[in-house]
Amino acid sequence: MPMIDVYATTGTFGDKHSLARDLAAAVMRWEKVPKISLFQKNTAAFVHDLPAGAISNVDGDSNYVRVQVLTPVGVLDREKQIGVVKDLTEIVAAAAHDPSLANRTWVLIYESPEGGWGIHGKANTGADIAQAARAELTALAEKHPGAGKS
Repeated sequence: MPMIDVYATTGTFGDKHSLARDLAAAVMRWEKVPKISLFQKNTAAFVHDLPAGAISNVDGDSNYVRVQVLTPVGVLDREKQIGVVKDLTEIVAAAAHDPSLANRTWVLIYESPEGGWGIHGKANTGADIAQAARAELTALAEKHPGAGKS
């Protein structure tokens, strides 16, 4: 259930809503969690516009994008980290209609501490989140017996 923050100069992205949705969906795919309400409603991206001149590297260049991904601890192993960085970079460059932006997109992955993932006013542990997911999956199975079986 990642939270994603994108920082870029105003005007970098025309359709910020689609960018946010695409980034959230990509990270959810890499987390390999089931498509249930718990995860779909609590996986989101926020696109932050910064005024011209608010970003700079040492040389004074300001055409960069920073993507920060916050996940519960232990959710992304190394393979998933590599996939998230690659896919988010590609999504950002495509959304900006600038393939060269891939060379200037920084993706940073952070993990919240155990017990530091707050949803519905509760600081959840990984076990709490897993229990909530199991409960939702069980409720769905009871509501739709035989769904997903071949």
